[in-house]
Amino acid sequence: MNYVITDIETTGGNARREKITEIAIYKFNGNEIVDELTTLVNPERHIPQQIQQLTGITNDMVADAPRFYEIAKRVVEITRDCVFVAHNAAFDYNFIQHEFKALGYEYQREYLCTVKLSRKLMPGLPSYSLGILAEHLGLQIKNRHRAAGDALATVELFKQLLDKHDGDDLADVELSEVLKGINANLDKQTLKKLPECAGVYYFLDDQDLPIYIGKSVNIKKRIYSHFSNKRSVRAIEMKSRIAKIDYEVTGSELIALLYEAAEVKHHMPHYNRLLRRSVFTWGLFTFTDEAGYINLTLKRNSAKSGDAIVLFNNKKEGEKYLHKQIEHYELCQKLCGVYKSDSGCFHQQIGLCHGACIGMESPADYNRRMESLIEQTSIPNNSYFLIDKGRSAAEKAVVKIEHGVYKGFGFAEKNLTGSIEDLHNVIKPYDDNKDVRSILRSFINRKRYEQLIYFNAS
Repeated sequence: MNYVITDIETTGGNARREKITEIAIYKFNGNEIVDELTTLVNPERHIPQQIQQLTGITNDMVADAPRFYEIAKRVVEITRDCVFVAHNAAFDYNFIQHEFKALGYEYQREYLCTVKLSRKLMPGLPSYSLGILAEHLGLQIKNRHRAAGDALATVELFKQLLDKHDGDDLADVELSEVLKGINANLDKQTLKKLPECAGVYYFLDDQDLPIYIGKSVNIKKRIYSHFSNKRSVRAIEMKSRIAKIDYEVTGSELIALLYEAAEVKHHMPHYNRLLRRSVFTWGLFTFTDEAGYINLTLKRNSAKSGDAIVLFNNKKEGEKYLHKQIEHYELCQKLCGVYKSDSGCFHQQIGLCHGACIGMESPADYNRRMESLIEQTSIPNNSYFLIDKGRSAAEKAVVKIEHGVYKGFGFAEKNLTGSIEDLHNVIKPYDDNKDVRSILRSFINRKRYEQLIYFNAS
């Protein structure tokens, strides 16, 4: 088996926003390095001062270096049919994936993380940073925080990990927790080849029947979390029954949610019915108090909680949204459930609340602003397409809403999104229902899509 031990330096820590400034790839056959690629990379943006101090890579040094697209072909060639290896591999792998994604190319490799492997094979160390591991093993790192220096140190670390592992496949060490208790009929190679993108996944039993359907922005990561879950008898039981895994890549999280909702209702998998879970665990709900004021309350979303005006993935997301609306619509903190007091709220005391909490503002005046918020959170009743990212750089996802009613979704070539007729033609019909409306309302209200195109449905 060939491995490509890799290290990169970047302009920052966020793969979506930052860029690579240096890359080092050493192709290793298990005994020796047989090929290499090491180069500075022009990130086409300014390198922050603190990053320059950490890595020693300055803006002048990368000014004449090749841009990533100029080395992309070489990266593909040297890593083809190899296992991608790095220290904290998700960081390096995600950056390289995003660089390729910007070029319209989907980069996929099986990868191993030497941090995780070290924890498994050398338990009990105080830290698993590259520096601490090198010190523990007596390895020297030349040019620390430069791609070549760190990559070569990782090569030496990897050699020792290979020596400590007595199995045939080192990848199984990282997968060992995932593989415990799996169904004998489940091919473990399926787990290694799962895509790391948005989509819907299916757990099938020995009869090829779906027992659970889920969605994720990272199918592989989500399925691994299922298989590593030992916290409940139900999770362990489900894992033992999974004989096959299937999936459908959607590219867009919105499409993944809509498709999952349709598939769960169609197949009614056993463990989905048991869990009765919602991807939106918190919601913002309204009620009218005895004095006639419309109140807001942020609480957990459940089958018994009624219809929320906005749904959220977690409580923190909901709190952030609620505080923003209080400020924008000049709402009362007390009537929005964020300030408990027998008298006025804090905003009333400093003049930011009109006094609904102490009866100074009439219910009619206060409710007009509250109704504006509620109207703003509703799905528009006109007809439009929501455009979002597709399964590749060459296409877009399309969701159709007609007179406020969900009609379905599909995928269109990127250059066809300007044609209303073409957008109509790619739509596969799906039913409108409460769950779908919750999903759409959440994404529309927070503008979690790329484009909105209106059309005349008359």
